[in-house]
Amino acid sequence: MYRTFIGEVKAMRDRIILHCDLNNFFASVSLLSHPTLYDMPIAVCGSTEERHGIVLAKNELAKKYGVKTAEATWQAKAKCPDLVVLPPDYAQYKLYSKKTREILARYTDLIEPFGIDESWLDVTGSTLLFGDGPAIAEQIRKTVKAELGLTVSIGVSFNKVFAKLGSDMKKPDAVTVITRENFKEKVWPLPVGDLLFVGKNTAKALQGRGILTVGDLAVCPESTLQELLGKNGPQLRAFALGEDRSPVTPPSENDRPKSIGRSVTPPKDITDEQEVWKIFVGLAEEITRELRHYDYFAGNVQVHTRTAALEVKEFRRALPVPLNTPMEIAKKGFALCKENYRWDLPLRSVGLRISNFKEGDFAVQQDLFGENAVDDRAEKIEQSIESVRERFGKASLKRGRTLE
Repeated sequence: MYRTFIGEVKAMRDRIILHCDLNNFFASVSLLSHPTLYDMPIAVCGSTEERHGIVLAKNELAKKYGVKTAEATWQAKAKCPDLVVLPPDYAQYKLYSKKTREILARYTDLIEPFGIDESWLDVTGSTLLFGDGPAIAEQIRKTVKAELGLTVSIGVSFNKVFAKLGSDMKKPDAVTVITRENFKEKVWPLPVGDLLFVGKNTAKALQGRGILTVGDLAVCPESTLQELLGKNGPQLRAFALGEDRSPVTPPSENDRPKSIGRSVTPPKDITDEQEVWKIFVGLAEEITRELRHYDYFAGNVQVHTRTAALEVKEFRRALPVPLNTPMEIAKKGFALCKENYRWDLPLRSVGLRISNFKEGDFAVQQDLFGENAVDDRAEKIEQSIESVRERFGKASLKRGRTLE
């Protein structure tokens, strides 16, 4: 009797978490506008003319030919000569993402988006109305298919990590249930790289120590993982043991970005520093417009480069004085790029990112006569420019350098 009671209490404590993953989302939404292509292998690809010619998404038929996300369009067509290439339609993707979340909201208000096509739901408090976790998952799966013409894979479990694993285990159009009773049987044989937050580098490090499966991770001594991965090691072990307790957290109106960045792939390779400077001025304009919206100042600047040989490098630096003007951020990024990139090869793309934000009312000791001084006149000019743009549109004022 006592053991039975304790088991019931333990079961009552468990949450019921769903992870919903729309299958082949970009490709599936694009096919809604091209119904005659349903029986064809298709891929959504960036513009070849603008040199973004990579596969962003593909349907199940294209997958059978070995077409992979992020490979070049020409590589995909070499594998599948009959591949139909469609351009991305981000407005439609946002629309169908919104419609899907409106369906999910019929079952709970505890919804945490995980990208445009995935969400966690906590339906613990919804069972009296809609049935248990698997029943709710089946209702959602059928409703999304009937109302939107899209398929969704759903994982049902007692925590977020295992719910995510469940949605990945059967695709497309399926529900997978992982419980306290069956998770060792279902989860532990999986490759360690399948576990949420185990990226390629982490998986490689674990595999180098003979930790090949999620089960290997679960039984590995905590001290070994601490030595190998730092504080993340024991955390990943806890995930493997089913001890993830993170709540499903709906987005808040007060949520603010931790970083803001932009990148560009021009029609031709970038061959000299002055081209980088012009690009950085334009990128900084866009970045600081968003920065000012939150009344933030940037504490770090980061530069991203990708060569013509597709080699990626990133450089980061803390700013002595937090900044929020485009020219100053462009200058800091440009200096960082000049110091670190040697021009062994032309650049295919560059990017600029800022982070470590400070609130607008921060206190900082100014270097009044040094290179770190904040130029009040420049700040007033930027405020005036933004005022004109708010009134007459973003294109009403442009810097001469961005028009060259």
